[in-house]
Amino acid sequence: MKVSKILNPAYQIGKKILKFVSGNAKKFEEIKAILKFHLPNVEVIQINIDIPELQGEPEEISREKLKIALQKEKGPLIVEDTSLCFSALKGLPGPYIKSFLTKLGPNGLFKMISSYDDHSGYAMCIMGLGKSNDEDSKIFVGKTFGNIVEPRGPHNFGWDPVFQPDRFDKTYAELDSSVKNTISHRYKALNGLLEFIKSNPDYL
Repeated sequence: MKVSKILNPAYQIGKKILKFVSGNAKKFEEIKAILKFHLPNVEVIQINIDIPELQGEPEEISREKLKIALQKEKGPLIVEDTSLCFSALKGLPGPYIKSFLTKLGPNGLFKMISSYDDHSGYAMCIMGLGKSNDEDSKIFVGKTFGNIVEPRGPHNFGWDPVFQPDRFDKTYAELDSSVKNTISHRYKALNGLLEFIKSNPDYL
């Protein structure tokens, strides 16, 4: 007697799967909310792959992270690299913001810039999309400009409390997610990724 295999709903026949590589639950929550709205027929799942901290220019780092991820997990998948860049420090901490945040915390990030007249900067997200190492990777960049400010709002999502986007009087941490998800660097990078997927539906 043939026994039918019971499938997780996310893996039902015909269901398209897109994997987001990250151990950060908050990032996944934000990514999934944006993608679900625009791609209701695609199931976004989170996978955690150990990728070492890399050095180099942001786009180079993203391409290398994508290459490493695809050696360990079949695509299509997304990797993300985020930078917070201070104009007065010529773009630093940039892609090394995670290490700076771990060592200094949000208050320390603000102190780095507090003695300068120029507190401007930008948040940048680079999304890498790939299916296999034999195919060209796709890179999508999003930037949101703003200012580095004394921390305000909940301290539960990275450096959000110190970044106040232009034309807003609230930091990322103070903004409602429904607003942040339409202006953030992550949304802008995802928008490019979404346009690519909509134009290339067979990619997934």
